[in-house]
Amino acid sequence: MELFTQRYKDKIRGVISCYDRVVLRGTLPSICHADAATSFLKRNNIRLFDYPKWAEQYRDELRNHTENIARDNNIEIEFIKRVDDFRKEKRIKELVGKRGSHPGLVHIFSAMEPCDSYRAWHDKVTHVTKLKSTPGKCLHYYFYFINDDLGLCYLRVPTWAPFRLQFYYNGHNELSLKLKKEGIPHEMLENAFINISDFERAQALADIRPDRLHMWLNRIIDEYCPVVKHFGSYHWSIMQLEYATDIIFKKQSELKPIYEEFSRTAVLAVKAEDVATFLGRKLSAGYEDEIGNNFQTRIEGTKIKHRMGKVSIKMYDKHGLVLRIETTTNDVSFFKHHRRVEHRDGSYTMKVATVKKSIYSLHDLIKIMSDSNKRYIEFLSCIDDPTPPMKDLDKISRPSIDGTKTYKGFNLFHGSDLDLFISISNGKFNISGFSNRHLQELIPDTTGRQVSWQLKRLKKHGLIKKIKNTYKYYLTSLGKRVIYAALKLREMAVIPLLRGQMAT
Repeated sequence: MELFTQRYKDKIRGVISCYDRVVLRGTLPSICHADAATSFLKRNNIRLFDYPKWAEQYRDELRNHTENIARDNNIEIEFIKRVDDFRKEKRIKELVGKRGSHPGLVHIFSAMEPCDSYRAWHDKVTHVTKLKSTPGKCLHYYFYFINDDLGLCYLRVPTWAPFRLQFYYNGHNELSLKLKKEGIPHEMLENAFINISDFERAQALADIRPDRLHMWLNRIIDEYCPVVKHFGSYHWSIMQLEYATDIIFKKQSELKPIYEEFSRTAVLAVKAEDVATFLGRKLSAGYEDEIGNNFQTRIEGTKIKHRMGKVSIKMYDKHGLVLRIETTTNDVSFFKHHRRVEHRDGSYTMKVATVKKSIYSLHDLIKIMSDSNKRYIEFLSCIDDPTPPMKDLDKISRPSIDGTKTYKGFNLFHGSDLDLFISISNGKFNISGFSNRHLQELIPDTTGRQVSWQLKRLKKHGLIKKIKNTYKYYLTSLGKRVIYAALKLREMAVIPLLRGQMAT
C-alpha cells in the first residue's frame, strides 16, 4: 500500500516520531499503601495512632528545605489560591522568556491539593489495629526546572506521607537537546519540529534509555525531595503517555486541503471497530468502556480524537505545518505484547501479556504506540485519493472467469454484497482475520454453504487471501482499497444525496 506520506513526498520535509507528554508517578514501596505503612511504623516502634504526629516532622522538613532552595535561587514561592483557574505553563513560559533556557531552577509554585493519607483504625471484633487509606489535602510544591538532558520539567512534591511524586517532561524537548549536542540544525515551534536537517539521525536519537532516565530521576529527587533518605528509593511508574508521529509539510497551503479532507472523512468513516484496530485490540461483545469519535475546534485549529476507554488516537494540525498523529494513554496496561511473565514459584514463561507500568516499559511502548500511529496513517492513505480505488471498484464489478466457472462481480452499494463488505471490513478482523463462522454471525439468514461461495468470489477477485494452515482469511491490499473507497463514497456521497432527494 502506498502511504500518503509517499504520495505527497514532494510537499513533505520529513517525518519524525517521538514521545510528547510523559508523566511519571513515584512511590515509596515501604509506605506506598496502608498495609506497607502499618508494617513500617510497627518495625520502627511507632504507635499507629501517632501517625499524624510522625508525619508532621517530614512535612516540616520538606517545607524548610523548599524555602531554603527558594532563598538560595532568589525565587519567591508563588502560592496558587485557585488551582483550576491558574495556568502554570503560561507563567513558566513568561519566566523562561526572561531568564533564558539555561539549565537550573525556573520557579516554585505551592498549592493546597488533594493527597493520599492514612488514619489509624482499631477493629473491636478482631482487636487488630492498622492504618487505612483516606483522602486528604496538603500543601504541594511544583518545582519547575530545566534539565541538561530532558529540557523543561516539573516535579510535584506533596508535603504529607506517603509522598507520592509526579514528574513531567516532554519528549520533543528531550530530542531537541540531543540534536543540539550532535550539532544537527533544526527548528521548533513550541513542542513541534518544523524542520530537521537530518531526519534519519533524529529518528535514531528519539529512542529512549530508561536506565538513564532513572538516573536523572534519582538526582532530581535528592535535590528536591529530601525525605527519600528516610524511606529508601522511589519506584517509578507511567502515569500518562503521548507518542506522536509528526508529518512536517513545507507550506501551510499544502497541508490545509489534505488535513481538511482527512478530518471530514475520519469523523464519518471511523467506526468503533476501527478505533480498536488502530490501537491493536479486538472489540469484544463484553467491552463496556467508552468508545467513539470526537471533533473539537481549538484556537490553533481542529482536532479529531478517537477514544477507547483510557486510550485514544488523535489527529490535529500544529501551526498549519505539522500533521500530528498521536496515541495517548492514561493506562499503559491497556496494551499487550510478548514478554517474560514471572510466576510466584520463581518460574517464568514467554507469552502475550499486558504491558507493565514500570518506566522500563517506555522502550517497548515506542514500538507499540508507533504501530498504532502507523495503522491510522494506513487508514488515511486508503481513503485519501479515490481515483485509483475507483478503478479497482470498476474492476471487481466485472465477472471473474475460472475455467468453466464464472464468478459474478460485486455491487458494493446494495443488497447482500453490501452486507458482505460491511462485515469483512469489521475492524476486529484486521488483527487475526475472519472465518466462515464469523461471517455467518454478522450476515443474517446465511448458511455456511452460502458464505463459502461468497468467500470463493472474494478470493477469485483478489480481495481476500487465506491464512496458511488455518480456516481464516484476511483482506488483501486491493480489498482494503476497494472497501474503504466504497464505504467512503457511500457514507459521504451516496447517503447524503439520497437524503437530499427524499427531503425534496
